Amino acid sequence: MTISTVNSYSATTTTASSSSSSSTLGLSSEDFLELMLEQLQSQNPLDPTDTDTYLDRMVSYASYDTQNSISDQLSTLVDSVSSMISGSGLGYLGTTVEAYGNTTTLQDGSATWGYTLDSAAESTTITITDSDGNTVWTGDGETDSGSHTFTWDGTTTDGTQLADGGTYTISVSATDADGEAIDGTTTVTGIVTGIDSSSGETVLQIGDAEIQVDNILSIQS
Repeated sequence: MTISTVNSYSATTTTASSSSSSSTLGLSSEDFLELMLEQLQSQNPLDPTDTDTYLDRMVSYASYDTQNSISDQLSTLVDSVSSMISGSGLGYLGTTVEAYGNTTTLQDGSATWGYTLDSAAESTTITITDSDGNTVWTGDGETDSGSHTFTWDGTTTDGTQLADGGTYTISVSATDADGEAIDGTTTVTGIVTGIDSSSGETVLQIGDAEIQVDNILSIQS
């Protein structure tokens, strides 16, 4: 039995929020003006507030709300741009990602996949097929339980070097000592070269191979 590939992936995260006790002034420009009026009423008649200083304070306080409003709008804009970049997939361009899947593109003379075995196997066979379903390479894989990485150099079983650009699919067949199939998953690793949103969903392209954004497991440096 061939290890199946997860077509979609969703993770549930729990966010813990914490609150801290802090003291915030929280005054508006109207509050500042009221304080200034109180100051004028309570000032020493023999030593009144300087007129220029008073006017400077009025201008400063009058712009207080405007400054806060601009700051809030900038924060909202930054959040919107970040959300847009993330949702459109633009942030993934040029990065190397690992995602659930089994088809990737031969890039720079290699293609990399990952696979997991839920338990130790007696034997593991890796098969790579081209876009037409023809087997181009087959060989033994790791038998230990857990995660494994397999990098193919683009050379067929008979020694022919294939050119970059083609899409290739991996299948992993693992059995235990009793001949029973072992379950697991496969992943692909590659550089994101394009984005396709024509279907209404954001799909990342690794050459001619496509992966869903939701299936991404990690971004590698």
